[in-house]
Amino acid sequence: MKGIPDFSEHRLPNGLHILVGPVHSLPMISFQVHFAAGSRYERPGITGITHLFEHMMFKGTHEVGAEEFSRIIQANGGSLNAFTTTDNTSYYENLPADRLELAARLEADRLQNLLLTEENLETEREVVRSERKLRTVNSPFGLLIEQLVSLAYEQHPYRWPVIGWDSDLRSLTLEDCREYHRTHYAPNNAVIVIVGDVGPDEAVKTVEKYFGPIPSQPPPRLAITPEKPQRGEKRAVFKKVSQVAAFFAAFHVPGITHPDLIPLQILCVALSVGRSSRFYEKFEKPGKAVEAQAEVGYPPFFSMDPGLLQVSAVASPSVPVDSLEKEIWEEVEKLRGRALSHEEVGKAKKQARSHFLQGLQTLFAKGLLAGLYQVRAGDFRDIYSLLDRFDSVTPDDVLRVARQYLRPENRTVVTLQPVSQKEHEELGEVE
Repeated sequence: MKGIPDFSEHRLPNGLHILVGPVHSLPMISFQVHFAAGSRYERPGITGITHLFEHMMFKGTHEVGAEEFSRIIQANGGSLNAFTTTDNTSYYENLPADRLELAARLEADRLQNLLLTEENLETEREVVRSERKLRTVNSPFGLLIEQLVSLAYEQHPYRWPVIGWDSDLRSLTLEDCREYHRTHYAPNNAVIVIVGDVGPDEAVKTVEKYFGPIPSQPPPRLAITPEKPQRGEKRAVFKKVSQVAAFFAAFHVPGITHPDLIPLQILCVALSVGRSSRFYEKFEKPGKAVEAQAEVGYPPFFSMDPGLLQVSAVASPSVPVDSLEKEIWEEVEKLRGRALSHEEVGKAKKQARSHFLQGLQTLFAKGLLAGLYQVRAGDFRDIYSLLDRFDSVTPDDVLRVARQYLRPENRTVVTLQPVSQKEHEELGEVE
């Protein structure tokens, strides 16, 4: 398919999954390691350990000192980073193709020989707590979105934030980290993706040289409770000092392998992407809303398990947020009552298709698509049908998913109510 390499698949005796995508346009590669280790694999009491452990992976081994990993990659003309989500933790290096062996050696070394010490734990614990304070507690809508998600999910582990609750971050122990490393950071729980100027034989041989000797581990014992269907609207009010009033809502929708996700994405594009979208024409253009959005994600970031479609709006200063919300649900009900025109759906499909293809221009993005589909959907081959799935969506498909998922009884709403500094302080400190 256009923009996506012809990936070959390999598996080592220790269970390590390898995907190789040759792209010979530049003498570069993207070397990626994706672990089936996200916040969905945590439990109450250790929330945030997955993201904290991402930080710990840069604290060095006996061979490579703390922070040396980054320095070595950068000194060899590369860049690197890592990220944690609900469903996976991913590490990657983008570097010259002749540095393939360097990336493999460094990644295998920290997988097997990571230094886990009390000093490193205390340092990174405080880094993560500060990150939570900055990105969630002190952000305009971070705590509101946390409350929305934790209210929408009653049973499933998606209900806690990826960064974790502050009380859990404070109490995590070194033994918790060691146990998490033993359980989740194993070759049979990982997918390595190599995209770029390299052949499959060379790539697999190099990976096997460094990762082959690492033993597999017993698979994690998981008992993830599925979320039961929601049978009535849930509501909450979140009070904080704010210059604006807003509401955020969530509807339960299926996970990454379900065929309804692409029509739901087309629906969201038609509602809120671009100046011809319904939300822009109805709310932003006339000045009723500073912003009005509908989003369900996009490939490859659809969630592994049933996720959420979010609708949100920030009210203009002169508009009461409750009246804005009422009008937005009226607009959604129009969508559930009558199909979008072929023109609207066609335009939304083109926009979604264009966004998808534009996002595949780098080696990193090509590898990420394959790696996350392998981890989240269980089969990277699903990526080759994505464009056909965009193209095949009809107005009736959009109408059907709107009626099925955008029901009031499937909705959770949290409203941001601005309060004075005094009232904010009386409500107590938020961590």
